[in-house]
Amino acid sequence: MIVFPNAKINIGLDVLNRRSDGYHDISTVMMPIPWCDVLEIVISDGDRDHLSISGRSIDCPPDKNLVMKAVALMRNYAGFPSVNIFLHKVIPDGAGLGGGSADAAFALKTINEMFLLGFSDELLAGMASSLGADCPFFIYNRPMLCEGTGTTLSPINLVLPENLWVIVVKPPVAVSTKDAYAGVAPCVPALKLPELLTTHTVDQWQGKVKNDFEKSVFIKYPEIKSVKDNLIDMGAVYSAMSGSGSSVFGLFYGDILTDSLSAKFTGCDIFVKKLFS
Repeated sequence: MIVFPNAKINIGLDVLNRRSDGYHDISTVMMPIPWCDVLEIVISDGDRDHLSISGRSIDCPPDKNLVMKAVALMRNYAGFPSVNIFLHKVIPDGAGLGGGSADAAFALKTINEMFLLGFSDELLAGMASSLGADCPFFIYNRPMLCEGTGTTLSPINLVLPENLWVIVVKPPVAVSTKDAYAGVAPCVPALKLPELLTTHTVDQWQGKVKNDFEKSVFIKYPEIKSVKDNLIDMGAVYSAMSGSGSSVFGLFYGDILTDSLSAKFTGCDIFVKKLFS
């Protein structure tokens, strides 16, 4: 079975407080975007699961990959034959786009479907939460309000225009999530993110819907700030860093010529597509 794990972007990200366990409570809305890896899972003739990776190089041995961890996790809940897994990486790592989390979540969903295991999305999301904070979102794979450490999910109805395009630009730098959190002063905003998003149109978000990581990350990595500034100058109705970076996205009314993007963002990974097909 072949599936296409997709990336996500964060629409707003409020870091609310630091918890006694060392983690942080956040509020963010995650939205799927059609920048996809390719994942194929087939039944193996052997007696062990095996993962082959192509495409972008990733700094992780196959046996430590989240996909293999997802398969091992499923074996704690159900029996099924050994599998060969082929993962072609397209989504950049370390970008705040959730590529690895998407791969793991899609592996859970695919095995559940292939072997008719019958687990509900709620059960799969519970399993996925042990793999990473972003993983449960990709089980549902629709706009969701993510709270707590990011694993408490609830649907959110974002009314967005059909002609909205997304541009994602990842500069050639990596941001440590640990360092990003270290630079944030947690604060509960006067207006909660869901209310802010649902009472303002997308062209009213800029300056109101914020990512708390941007302030400290932009100081350390001015090239990331430059990407956001350029996207706004190009006419983005809303632009923000996704997650803890380093990717920045812009939402546009209408397509932007890819050639002009390549010239403006030299050395960066770039994705352009209509948000809703």
